[in-house]
Amino acid sequence: MATPTPAYRVSLRIDMPATTAGASELVATAAGTGALVTGLDVAASEGGRLTVDLMCDARNSGHRRELVRVLGALPDVHVRTVGDATFLAHVGGKLEIHAKAPLRNRDDLSRIYTPGVARVCQAIYDTPSKARQLTIKKNTVAVVTDGTAVLGMGDIGPLAALPVMEGKAVLFKEFGGVDAWPIVLDTTDADEIISIVKAIAPAYAGINLEDISAPRCFEIEERLRDELDIPVFHDDQHGTAVVVLAALINALKVVGKDIADVRIVVSGVGAAGHAIIRLLAAQGAKDIVGYGRTGALHAGDTEGMNAHRRWLAENTNPRGVSGSLKEGLKDADVFIGVSTGNILTGEDIATMADDAIVFALANPTPEVDPTEAAETAAIVATGRSDYPNQINNVLAFPGLLDAEVSEISDEVLRVAAVAIAETITDEELLPAYIIPGVFDERVAPRVSEAVQEAAAAKRAAAE
Repeated sequence: MATPTPAYRVSLRIDMPATTAGASELVATAAGTGALVTGLDVAASEGGRLTVDLMCDARNSGHRRELVRVLGALPDVHVRTVGDATFLAHVGGKLEIHAKAPLRNRDDLSRIYTPGVARVCQAIYDTPSKARQLTIKKNTVAVVTDGTAVLGMGDIGPLAALPVMEGKAVLFKEFGGVDAWPIVLDTTDADEIISIVKAIAPAYAGINLEDISAPRCFEIEERLRDELDIPVFHDDQHGTAVVVLAALINALKVVGKDIADVRIVVSGVGAAGHAIIRLLAAQGAKDIVGYGRTGALHAGDTEGMNAHRRWLAENTNPRGVSGSLKEGLKDADVFIGVSTGNILTGEDIATMADDAIVFALANPTPEVDPTEAAETAAIVATGRSDYPNQINNVLAFPGLLDAEVSEISDEVLRVAAVAIAETITDEELLPAYIIPGVFDERVAPRVSEAVQEAAAAKRAAAE
């Protein structure tokens, strides 16, 4: 059964008898449904009755409705209002603009705007590189999507994707100090998307492509990287890959295995799976088998594949494995899921090798229930914030942006992953702590420094 989560936190305003026993019964009844009670506050007391606010985490919408029904059935108890904390957090959007420069009088106005601003415009016209020092271009990212591959929901369009893009912008700001703005495009035409992004690029220090479906995402990213002089980063591909590699480096340390020796199974061979496999190979992984909807990818069956999937089939699976994902899990050391929720059970994980590592990253529902997986696996990670070892893409991009590299190559991504992994010392490593938390302020500076050093070494080698 799914675990209660803050994503389904509900706030109930309840009218009830003013007795200690009544409050205890209220809490016990809520907990009896499987809800996690997070708070009970008295809002008012009048005429021998109480108005209380009960906060609970539920498993899903159905569980929330059950909770309201059961509490409302208690004697002399009335549920007056039901508030959804997640929806309330999104009311009016999650972003706003604040001015950094004060505007208190005419002198301020003459410097911030006309006539003083013309001097700054002229300086940038004369020396375009000054835009990085004198405008928001230094620290602003465009989060661009067409809404075709959103979280676990798929093609929901740009408007419905907007809350996710807003949320990503909040993560950039809070965890990396990077200003970001959502750009949702009402087109799925690759040429048009490329044209639009190129047109808006002058205002930004980097482009974060988000939730664009494969295989178009590959072409869009590749062409924008070739045609722009700022970093272009498809987060679903490379952000996920960087953090997965970082987590795997540390997980393998915990279980005492080497990446060159382990058998790795990857469920999902779209944008994220492709990037993960490439980056694992760059780090030295030898035995990787990718699984799509029809089973294992292998060189013996490439008919009809796009170029990116064909590359996977021809450059992985050295043992020529075929068949289903469940069959391929037997004796595997590592499972990495970037596919669909609830496709595996704890019994499937039990067929893996001793000290197995499971990264079930489908969101919001992992490929296997993390609690069931942990019964036999040595290490379990998810993409969720309510379980240990969250694989969160936000660990990667802020540091990469701060490094101000113009090209994001596989080697840059690999170096970033190693830097994230090394943020946790060997003494700190634990099965439930293989990846830094998103609030760890050490991460972005370490990534930036490591990437700058790698870029400098590359320049020196070319001279």
